[in-house]
Amino acid sequence: MIPSRRHLLSILAAGGIAPLGWPGAVFAAAPTDRRLVVVLLRGALDGLAAVPPLGDPRYAEKRGRLLIAAPGQPDGALPLDGFFSLHPALAPIHPYWRSGELLVVTATGNGYRTRSHFDAQDLMETGLSTKRQQTDGWLNRALGAMPGAERRMGLALGGAVPLILRGPTQVATWEPPGLPQAAPEFLATLAALYQKDAVLGPALTEGLRGQSQSDEVLGMGKPGVNGYGPKSFRPLAEAAGKLLAAETGPRVAVLDMLGWDTHVNQGAEKGRLADNLAGLAEGLDALAKSLGSVWGRTAVIAVTEFGRTVAVNGSGGTDHGTGSVAFLLGGAVRGGRIAGDWPGLDRLEDGRDLRVAVDTRSLLKGLLRDHMGLDAALLDRKVFPDSAGVSPAAGLVKA
Repeated sequence: MIPSRRHLLSILAAGGIAPLGWPGAVFAAAPTDRRLVVVLLRGALDGLAAVPPLGDPRYAEKRGRLLIAAPGQPDGALPLDGFFSLHPALAPIHPYWRSGELLVVTATGNGYRTRSHFDAQDLMETGLSTKRQQTDGWLNRALGAMPGAERRMGLALGGAVPLILRGPTQVATWEPPGLPQAAPEFLATLAALYQKDAVLGPALTEGLRGQSQSDEVLGMGKPGVNGYGPKSFRPLAEAAGKLLAAETGPRVAVLDMLGWDTHVNQGAEKGRLADNLAGLAEGLDALAKSLGSVWGRTAVIAVTEFGRTVAVNGSGGTDHGTGSVAFLLGGAVRGGRIAGDWPGLDRLEDGRDLRVAVDTRSLLKGLLRDHMGLDAALLDRKVFPDSAGVSPAAGLVKA
């Protein structure tokens, strides 16, 4: 079988020619045993649907036909603290609330004001408040500040390295198999052919070793799952958990989930948004289970670029808004509670949006400081360079 160009590039990259692939050898003796997973919900999640504030006296009036039924009603929401509830499609992560491993932060935003997906996602990934000529992501800068940065502790799952992980610190990638792969015999022959080449020889040898290790960890003897839509997130999240759980695996991973731009036919308890929420919850649950014994040392944060309008539009959906919601999940998370300062629905941003009460960067700073051990001054100076006024959120993780 003729190998695809992407497959050969991945193997070469795994050997160190480029920041791609999953070379297990470079993860050996990682300086931390804690894991951090960042989930980017691209398209702007409607936080008022994911975590409906049923206790707000203006909620029913403002939401109209997007109103989520209360707990105890048919297809009703799942109870949280008596004021906030969880969308019924998020049922797979509700047990983590009861076990104290799910923290919900309401009215979150990222320190900028733009309704452009492109600008907002760039800023979310660079960690900045305004657009500038920034080509690296905040998580790459954070990885570069960690001891042992040369070990490629970061992992991007998907077809490309997202901006959040781009930069001078090398990271690895893993993509679900979808294209025909080269036969092992061919790759072995290719490695022997280039054995004496000073550059390609060692790269191919190390790349094949890394490929073999990732296949073994993930059990890739069977065909993988690739594609788009709500159900594509679970296999990606499950693979992330297995790779992170490996003793010589990465310590930090980034996953994308698309489909949150619900301008049309959003739905309430059921529908397009509910399908996406179910896919997210099933993926997060699969991630937790696949992490196994390291779940207790893991923190997961799911964030989006901005929220959506409070009121329904003429197409049965919601438009680009401001405040949304963030989820923190993990055995290391101090959960079972709602965090943030609820601004209420009686006074809206621009008369249409939930006001932001929590800068998402405060959550990210809190996790990097208290969970991953980075210095707060370094976070202000290097990782989030224009956020000195944003203090790291305290108490997100267990002592």
